[in-house]
Amino acid sequence: MKINTDNVAQLAWEKMDGLLPCIVQDAISGKVLMQGFMNKEAMNHTLNTKQVTFFSRSKQRLWTKGEVSKNTLDLVELSADCDDDSIIALANPNGPTCHTGTETCWHDNTAQPEISFITDLERLIASRKGADPKSSYTASLYASGIKRMAQKVGEEGVETALAATVQDLEELKNESADLIYHLLVLLQASDLSLSDVIGVLKERHKK
Repeated sequence: MKINTDNVAQLAWEKMDGLLPCIVQDAISGKVLMQGFMNKEAMNHTLNTKQVTFFSRSKQRLWTKGEVSKNTLDLVELSADCDDDSIIALANPNGPTCHTGTETCWHDNTAQPEISFITDLERLIASRKGADPKSSYTASLYASGIKRMAQKVGEEGVETALAATVQDLEELKNESADLIYHLLVLLQASDLSLSDVIGVLKERHKK
């Protein structure tokens, strides 16, 4: 169930003495970032401010993530499971989520879905915009302009297709990696992201 301010009271608060566990998940990469507890007040505050807020059991008060560190969590959506007693908060993190300075509270990267690496790569690519062209290959691509970047996507697309045609599977993996990387650069240079492409695929899937 998608949660809004009108149905907060419908959740199974009595099961957990007024506190429900809430898992925070990166809305783009799908990475699990942290876990906390919400009471009704924390949940309503989260929905109203769009900043993920918990009830701190140690401080016995509401606690907005990032209120000190500034590493806040911008809410995208709250949802409850089938028993209405466990919450997922989809959010966009502003900086590392864990108090130790790491991206998530689960430090073992193997606990994260492999596809989330694409989001990490996309964010890294985006960070190279405006950098010195000599500092990295990505920065040099940005400096070369849209026409050159589009040309690279075309070249890598052809090389990927050729590798598939001759069934050189190792080369197919390598060329596919090159194609995806250059496509991500081209999208970023055009002020688009993979999320925009996924949005198109979702719309097509509905038809």
